[in-house]
Amino acid sequence: MRDLATDILIVGGGTGGVAAAMAATSLGHRVVLTEETDWLGGQLTAQAVPPDEHRWIEQFGCTRRYRQYRDEVRAYYRRHYPLTAEALRRPALNPGLGGVSRLCHEFRVGMAVLEAQLAYPRSRGLLQVMLRTVPTRAEADGDRVRAVHLLNRETGEEVAVQARYVLDATELGDLLPLAGVEYVSGAESQAETGEPHAVAGPAQPENVQGLTWCFPLGYDPTPGASHIIERPAQYARWRDYVPALTPAWPGRMLDWSHTHPITLEPRRRVLFSEEQDTPGQALWTYRRLIASEQYAVGAMPQEATLVNWPQNDYVEGNLIDKPADEVQRYLEEARQLALSLCYWLQTAAPRADGGEGYPGLYLRPDLVGTADGLAKYPYIRESRRIRAVFTVTEQHVGATARGIARGAPGEGEPFFDSVGVGSYRIDLHPSTAHDNYVDIDSLPFRIPLGALLPVRVRNLLPACKNPGVTHITNGCYRLHPVEWNIGEAAGLLAAHCLERGLEPHQVRADGRELQDFQALCVAQGFELTWPLVHAV
Repeated sequence: MRDLATDILIVGGGTGGVAAAMAATSLGHRVVLTEETDWLGGQLTAQAVPPDEHRWIEQFGCTRRYRQYRDEVRAYYRRHYPLTAEALRRPALNPGLGGVSRLCHEFRVGMAVLEAQLAYPRSRGLLQVMLRTVPTRAEADGDRVRAVHLLNRETGEEVAVQARYVLDATELGDLLPLAGVEYVSGAESQAETGEPHAVAGPAQPENVQGLTWCFPLGYDPTPGASHIIERPAQYARWRDYVPALTPAWPGRMLDWSHTHPITLEPRRRVLFSEEQDTPGQALWTYRRLIASEQYAVGAMPQEATLVNWPQNDYVEGNLIDKPADEVQRYLEEARQLALSLCYWLQTAAPRADGGEGYPGLYLRPDLVGTADGLAKYPYIRESRRIRAVFTVTEQHVGATARGIARGAPGEGEPFFDSVGVGSYRIDLHPSTAHDNYVDIDSLPFRIPLGALLPVRVRNLLPACKNPGVTHITNGCYRLHPVEWNIGEAAGLLAAHCLERGLEPHQVRADGRELQDFQALCVAQGFELTWPLVHAV
């Protein structure tokens, strides 16, 4: 066992973790950052999820560092890719022309940009990154975390890191039970939160949004091209699988019909744009990563898209607080569902011409850095959440709950202790309790400092999808720019407290100290309020 001391330990190198490291090192403090995979970036890279963002993202509504990330992704393409003159001229270049985001980009590009953003603090000796490393236990003394024990899964080396502040930026809030931090998981009850869309009856800690094992697909249009993978071991199960959701799913999961997230009515999709009857049916362009029309003739002949579709949402198991063998079983089932979807698309998916299957589809392991072509890590939508000094509920951000109609001007609760902003619909995917979608209008919202403060523990902060939100409000606080802002705020708060000799709870409790910290946030490029916008 090796011992190590640092100012701030950030466990989890996903979107929030890397943002936290940028912020904390900007004030000159030493940081150790761990990551379970061998890619930093989480949603943006290892989980292979093109960024879900709000409609105003090109003008406002994110931190300066997140905007720098977006700008640098575009600059990377302009410097290194043979784009057409027209594509090069687009100020808001969308590399893949995907419909879900204004910045559908390849994940290696995202990783390259994040590495560049972290290069200076690493070179300066302020940032030490430990890849393929997970926490195994924590040492706590009363209301303080003293050390976290880490294991390198590749080498077997164990390290005990002592830190003055510890940030939990893991995808599932793994540090919370290890350190004895009070937390919530799953769905709260209406009796507890008063939220209109919370579950009736008792709370349901097992009820979390399904995870998705994403994967990129290329398409070879050459006549007779066939790239069919080996039939997955669980293909028969998933081919015939009908999710037992309420309200009901329209049929088999591996089909072109699924539930419309908002209306909950059956919705018909197709693969390619030329097959659609009405705009918006094509899944290929939904999260497209490579669009041939952006390149000179012959420079990028085959397109690629990212499959994060209703058909590969896995709802048959909750990973939180389960034995390791059960977690591994659920993860393997999620992988098998993803591979079965790929095989179904190649061999059995109904085509507009009356045939079956698209054998020209093929996995793109080169885009995700894996042997099998699936992402390095599943896309986790819902984590353990701290029991916080303040919890954001639907009444704070839901449009209907606040009496605001879609298109009408308005903002969520104007939290006095704002440390950032975000905007997204309250979007809950089908859950492990077999609830169908909950997708409702929300208002552009603020991130309250109180939601980053555990009720008891003084030196641990959430920096991912684990702040003081509910099962419902996690649906709009879980997206890329919001997770980034949460992580960046947590990293900056820890560094600020070290500078001032304060504790995070004191910053919020003292009006002058709160003003000083918010001024620091603004100086670092945070936005704390919204201009006059509307519900989404």
